[in-house]
Amino acid sequence: MTEATPELPPLATGGLRVIPLGGLGVIGRNMTVLEYDGKLLIVDCGVLFPDLEAPGVDLILPDFSAILDRLGDVEAIVLTHGHEDHIGAVPYLLECKPDIPLVGSHFTLALVEAKLAERRITPYGLTVAEGRVEHLGPFECEFFAVNHSIPDALAVAVTTPAGTVLHTGDFKMDQLPLDGRLTDLSGFARMGTRGVDLLLSDSTNAETPGFVTPERQIGPVLDAIFAGAPGRIIIASFASHVHRVQQVLDAAAAHGRSVAFIGRSMVRNMGIARDLGLLSIAPGLVVGIDEAMALPPERIVLMSTGSQGEPMSALGRMANGDHRHVVVGTGDTIVLASSLVPGNETAVYRVINRLSHAGATVIHKDVAKVHVSGHAPAGELLYVLNVVKPRNFIPVHGEWRHLRAHANLAIDAKVPADHIVLCEDGDVVDLIEGRIRKVGHVDSRYIYVDGLAVGDIGEPLLSERRILGDGGFIAATVVVDSVTGKVVGGPAVSAKGFSEDPSAFDPVVPLITDALDRAAADGIVEHRQLQQVVRRVVGRWVNETYRRRPMIVPTVVEV
Repeated sequence: MTEATPELPPLATGGLRVIPLGGLGVIGRNMTVLEYDGKLLIVDCGVLFPDLEAPGVDLILPDFSAILDRLGDVEAIVLTHGHEDHIGAVPYLLECKPDIPLVGSHFTLALVEAKLAERRITPYGLTVAEGRVEHLGPFECEFFAVNHSIPDALAVAVTTPAGTVLHTGDFKMDQLPLDGRLTDLSGFARMGTRGVDLLLSDSTNAETPGFVTPERQIGPVLDAIFAGAPGRIIIASFASHVHRVQQVLDAAAAHGRSVAFIGRSMVRNMGIARDLGLLSIAPGLVVGIDEAMALPPERIVLMSTGSQGEPMSALGRMANGDHRHVVVGTGDTIVLASSLVPGNETAVYRVINRLSHAGATVIHKDVAKVHVSGHAPAGELLYVLNVVKPRNFIPVHGEWRHLRAHANLAIDAKVPADHIVLCEDGDVVDLIEGRIRKVGHVDSRYIYVDGLAVGDIGEPLLSERRILGDGGFIAATVVVDSVTGKVVGGPAVSAKGFSEDPSAFDPVVPLITDALDRAAADGIVEHRQLQQVVRRVVGRWVNETYRRRPMIVPTVVEV
């Protein structure tokens, strides 16, 4: 039983606790913890990719602090599918306890194990498939096939004596999936007949009306692009979108083009998909990048990462002109075969503009049907709600507008409004005697990864980075007498990212000297106080003169 804290009451005997540690309010870092009878089950453990508000940050992790002292109680980490926003944080959690079992489909575990191998972690993996039931401590887990933009995605129903929780994972209801793997609506209906006490469901497209466009409609569009492209074709997609890559391979084979994979994750993931029989590659169709560069442009297709505008991705480097193999130019046709993840719009359109400036023809979702979403729109979400008939509902996986729209769909499906809980990351919800209620909150701050440093960056440091990016910084150095506080050297004022005129700061030098002399006359000689005097003088002068707010770094040297 969870120990009581001032914010969090103990979990009642026979109750089930649900703690979403990520995935609410943003698209990313999905992680949900279930607790029953002192044992924990984790569903997904993903990362969030940073936006412009987090300069220098590589990844954002869920906050594990709520469970770090209880990792011995974790029965398993159940992974619904292999996208980074669901598996990317697994290596960071397993560094704390490497023997936590991982449960997932064949492809999902293969992707995770490849990531863990880079950190020399050998996990215990339990491979499951749709229709399988596993007992993980007090949690009975039944798995269901769901259709998504990656193979082998699963939903999971977790049953305990407290009730049954159905977590859909990410899903859609493509009725003509390329791999023939339909979302198991009959299984969902069976669970609904048996009784689902709590539904956690993907909310990403809750604001989008209707039903999803079948993936098969993308094939003819790609075929037409291939038929009309005069030179090289470069297609950017998620490195895990095996179905889209298969369509590209088929189109390339039909038009006599060879395909080269570019980008470390693309090469790795497609190798895994091929080895597992999820990707069919005709002999000789896929070539190395060096061989591809030796072919005539009209016989080349480059399958690349970078569809979200990531600056260090293969396509991002091409757009910046610093890819070591590919120089984009006139005659190239570039296809961004993905939807925009919320928050990435600016980066994606920046890449599109740079590629267009280089002379390429850029085709994206706004001008052609080159991608369909992997997430169920409102019509399909409503269908699932009506089939499952949950007694309680928590919308997950989405920004706040998506969560609220999904909650409204649940009300339309006759889920009582007081049985629907809109959560933030870290909220604690208890399921007791068939009803859910929010009972408290645990820490769930963003954990930033910057290079090899994890958690060393907080909001104050990010705020400083944003200030540096917006206004640069000014350094003011002055030497004062340690006894009298009088200025005996300087002040010397320099700046980075503020002005290229070396004489720009001449007017502020006497102002600093006068302020320090007045401070000395008033008996102010303490080092920190003198630094504050310098900071205030420079800050006031910069604001009045330039209406700007750079970072000001005062240095007072006592002699």
